[in-house]
Amino acid sequence: MSAMEAWRDEAAAELFEAILRLETPDEASAFFRDLCTLGELHDLAQRWAVVRLLDQGMHYAEISHRTGASTATITRIAQWLHHGEGGYLRALERLRTGGADRPTAVEKTR
Repeated sequence: MSAMEAWRDEAAAELFEAILRLETPDEASAFFRDLCTLGELHDLAQRWAVVRLLDQGMHYAEISHRTGASTATITRIAQWLHHGEGGYLRALERLRTGGADRPTAVEKTR
C-alpha cells in the first residue's frame, strides 16, 4: 500500500461502515458529536460549506468572507472537488437527487 493509501486501513473501513448504518440526521449528529471535538466539527462543516459554495460557482473571496475559510483552504478544497476521488461530487449529486424523501437536519429544525 502506498503512503497515499495508508489511511485506508481496517479502522477507517469500520468507521465508514458505522457512518453508513446511521439512519437519521439526529443519529449522525450524535455520532459525530461523540466522535469529534467541537473544533473538528466546525472544520468539517466549514469545508462542506465551501464545497457547496464552490459548486454554486461562487468566487473564492466571497466564500472566504461567508465561511471564514482561508483562500488557501478554499483552493485545496477546490482541488479535491475537481481532481479528488469523487466523494464531494457524489455527495453533492446525492443531495440533489437522492435525498428528497428524507428531511435534512436543516429542514428538521424549521
